[in-house]
Amino acid sequence: MTLTRRDITLAGLLGPLLAQMAPAAAGAQAPAALPEPPAGAAAHDMSAMPAHWMGSEKIAFLIYPQFTALDMVGPHYMLTSLMGATTHVVAKTKAPVTSDAGLVFTPSATFEDCPADLDILCVPGGSAGTLAAMRDDDTLRFLKDRGSRAKYVTSVCTGSLLLGAAGLLEGYRATSHWATRPLLTEFGAIPTAGRVVRDRNRITGGGVTAGIDFGLALVGSLRDRTYAEGVQLLAEYAPEPPFDAGTPQRAPAEVTTLIEGMFATFLVDAAETGRIAFARAGSL
Repeated sequence: MTLTRRDITLAGLLGPLLAQMAPAAAGAQAPAALPEPPAGAAAHDMSAMPAHWMGSEKIAFLIYPQFTALDMVGPHYMLTSLMGATTHVVAKTKAPVTSDAGLVFTPSATFEDCPADLDILCVPGGSAGTLAAMRDDDTLRFLKDRGSRAKYVTSVCTGSLLLGAAGLLEGYRATSHWATRPLLTEFGAIPTAGRVVRDRNRITGGGVTAGIDFGLALVGSLRDRTYAEGVQLLAEYAPEPPFDAGTPQRAPAEVTTLIEGMFATFLVDAAETGRIAFARAGSL
């Protein structure tokens, strides 16, 4: 078995944890302790793992100027825990890309370099940056091409607007940030409430932090529950937010009104940009 550098790093953490969990998951009694490896042996014995825990997925995350970093970083953490997977951070060029909060990312592949056939294509959202990406023919052409063949076409937050603009959500149930979800009708999609919405091979996450849930859910689908629970435990993902205002239904009315007001201009621009991009994408 050949492991990439990324595999070695994650296997070193996940391997012993998941190997100990595997017998229990299969209904057998877990050993009290793992034996010491013989001198000169590899640091971690992966032989106790079920064979399906090692995969070969090809994953691509699209990034573009002024995207929202957590939309990408949340699912990136979860999906790069898939041992055997190869992950590409893709942009129009390999020049550094600055997020909407000023974080700088270095792409590992361009549109031309990115593998033609992907297992997972993931698109993060943003605001002004997402609208600019929707106006860019090269970006729409890339999404349309790779999305037409990818095993899973996915997004987080307003990334679903970009998928829709590329013609990839027509006839599919999908979600987005709560404020922009109604705009999905511009692309022939069916706006659907939910933190993670799955319709066939389209998986869309709600606003920003939903990308963590989406990523973990997909890990469970591609491996199994025990594997996903190990990833969740490793991340200590047990959210207990200090406030209960994460949805319009739960936030105080004055807070919801405040945030809705901040979206007013964006929604008008996004609807117009979306209509134009969706019509143009058909001929790309």
